[in-house]
Amino acid sequence: MENSQNKLKLFENKKIRYVWNAEEEDWYFSVVDIIEVLTESERPRKYWNDLKKKLSQEGCEVSEKIGQLKMIAPDGKMRETDVLSTKNVLRLIQSIPSPKAEPFKLWLAQVGNERLEEYADPERAIARGAEYYRSKGYTEGWINQRLQTIEMRKELTDEWKARGIDKEADFAILTNEMTKAWSGLSVKEYKQKKGLKKENLRDNMTNIELVLNILAEVTATSISKQEQPKDFDENKDVAVRGGKVANTAKKEYEKATGLKAVSSLNAKDKKALEVKKELGNKK
Repeated sequence: MENSQNKLKLFENKKIRYVWNAEEEDWYFSVVDIIEVLTESERPRKYWNDLKKKLSQEGCEVSEKIGQLKMIAPDGKMRETDVLSTKNVLRLIQSIPSPKAEPFKLWLAQVGNERLEEYADPERAIARGAEYYRSKGYTEGWINQRLQTIEMRKELTDEWKARGIDKEADFAILTNEMTKAWSGLSVKEYKQKKGLKKENLRDNMTNIELVLNILAEVTATSISKQEQPKDFDENKDVAVRGGKVANTAKKEYEKATGLKAVSSLNAKDKKALEVKKELGNKK
């Protein structure tokens, strides 16, 4: 699940943590925060644990949709917490007797409306994304490249959906095949090279790596639109071909500069990610 930054919003002076899932195009909310708002319980975690068991025993669909994301805890540390998407939060509310249920539904609608406004005016979404990366200390040059990768990724996933690919697991497989084709590494190997665990790989790429990744995705999108693959294997073939085009460009870059395109650099040194004269280690 690729996410933007954790956010905080107030509902009747109570903090609700939530995050945007870019792949699913949906908000995910901290369940404990919602429980605290709706029940005013002094022990919202216990209330939620008891309710979760009850929902699971009843075979409620909501219990199967619970995910976990790292969010900022009261002590300031990032900790795993149960989350639900917007529609599943609405289902959860039905299981909690509370006079605040309807006002909370209206609040959820407002949160969703903010995202709809960004769709109507894409510049809002771009500005929001740029501000997020600035707040993390990334350079302006790198931010420009990263925002382009987000746009190109969206075009590619939209194309995959148009070709019948709609499972997140399938997206991951196609992405992995494309990444191997251009970089020579699987996504897992690539993250290991950069010393990453759950961090987003693209947020830790140099601008050269981002450009090559864009080339792979743009090429795959163009081929797919022309050939209109009809099944998963055909889509996989297109993804690999897109990656191979970027691999050719990678080799030319390395030949011309004498530098490795795939780097072990990560976001711990954000300024180094904007490569101007040197990239990683010389060959």
